[in-house]
Amino acid sequence: MNTESLAFATPRESLGILLGLVRAEIVRAMEAELAAKHLDLRFTQFLILKRLARLGPMSASELARSVELDGGAMTRQLDQLERKGYLRRCPHEQDRRALRIELTDAGNALWQELTDCNDRVLKAAQRSLDETEQAQLHDYLERVLHALRDKN
Repeated sequence: MNTESLAFATPRESLGILLGLVRAEIVRAMEAELAAKHLDLRFTQFLILKRLARLGPMSASELARSVELDGGAMTRQLDQLERKGYLRRCPHEQDRRALRIELTDAGNALWQELTDCNDRVLKAAQRSLDETEQAQLHDYLERVLHALRDKN
């Protein structure tokens, strides 16, 4: 290793720190995409729209678990997105006491617009990896996630 390389060498970050830094950069890049489109949305609201678009209607508690928010924070986010016309609370078909959260037509249209933003950010995040490396990274992260969720 030459002297020039040593000037830029830093200790390797722990896996937890590295994953946190990657997430923070993805959030920053996605919020920059949202701002460039003049959308008054935060990353958490983007995630809520993404989950509903991909998984369909669900209860507020299911949605909160899927985006890692507590009940109060989820209610505030849902209230804001409902005021903007992107989602609605509908009675559950089988349980009259429960509500299902679903995207409105405006929410679906917005999601179609946001899909390009999401793709751009994720493509940029992986631009230094070839297709094989991208598949390996995805596989490794899935395996880490499964290992962490496995209670055995």
